[in-house]
Amino acid sequence: MAFGTTIRTWFDGAWHDGDVPVMRAADHGTWQGSSVFDGARRFEGVTPDLDRHCARVNRSAEALMLRPTMDPATMVEIVHDGLSGFAPDEAIYIRPMYWGIHGSELGLVPSDAETGFAICLEAVRMFAPDKTTTLTTTRFRRPVLEDAVCDAKAGCLYPNNARMLAEAQGKGFGNALVADAMGNVAESATSNVFTVKDGEVFTPVANGTFLAGITRARHIANLRADGVRVHETVLTFDDVRDADEVFLSGNLTKVTPVTAFDDRSYQVGPVTRRVREMYWDWALGGG
Repeated sequence: MAFGTTIRTWFDGAWHDGDVPVMRAADHGTWQGSSVFDGARRFEGVTPDLDRHCARVNRSAEALMLRPTMDPATMVEIVHDGLSGFAPDEAIYIRPMYWGIHGSELGLVPSDAETGFAICLEAVRMFAPDKTTTLTTTRFRRPVLEDAVCDAKAGCLYPNNARMLAEAQGKGFGNALVADAMGNVAESATSNVFTVKDGEVFTPVANGTFLAGITRARHIANLRADGVRVHETVLTFDDVRDADEVFLSGNLTKVTPVTAFDDRSYQVGPVTRRVREMYWDWALGGG
């Protein structure tokens, strides 16, 4: 099932219109789960941090023992070529992907002889500025590197995120606030998380259990340039309950204010609004 509406797919050296089949039944990525992707955005005519997303998909491939076959600069050129097939003001989700094709004698280890690669462009609208969400806890946790490939944006990690989200939505909330292996806050089921207390900003320290996102890093840089103190630290669930503001950060939505965590309610505060304003100013100002 497609994520967006209108789709263009780059595969085998050319752009194709539509949701083109790219994987075969016996590809390693199909039955052994060796697939990675990254996600960037085009909105209002800009593609913020596209180069960083393209570089990260190569690092993710290497973490899954896949051999990257496309340098990031070439990916960026291909993406811009593909975007010319959409209306200039259309919001697009940009997804470069790798997957394993051949496996070892026992099937488990992907061979570096050949790696599948595609780029999918999908028309996906940006969320409205007043779009908010709510959080609750989940019994599922983020894994550690000894258990899973937490240092990659790997498809095989997402069923765990999906069951977190399904549990939260089954309880009537929009998203789940997830613990790491130590019981501290890691992120939400879909995005990195920030809290605000007395005008200062806090976010869980990158401890290897979750991807510290590219958009997360951009918010931290923008806030610090604006004179706001940002702490990358250990956060407990009580710290979140005690916060003045909470917001999520991810490529898909950039900034999503949180209005409740279980029975604790929050206002969409001035820091959250300022973070969104700074991101758009940076992006539309040429980065």
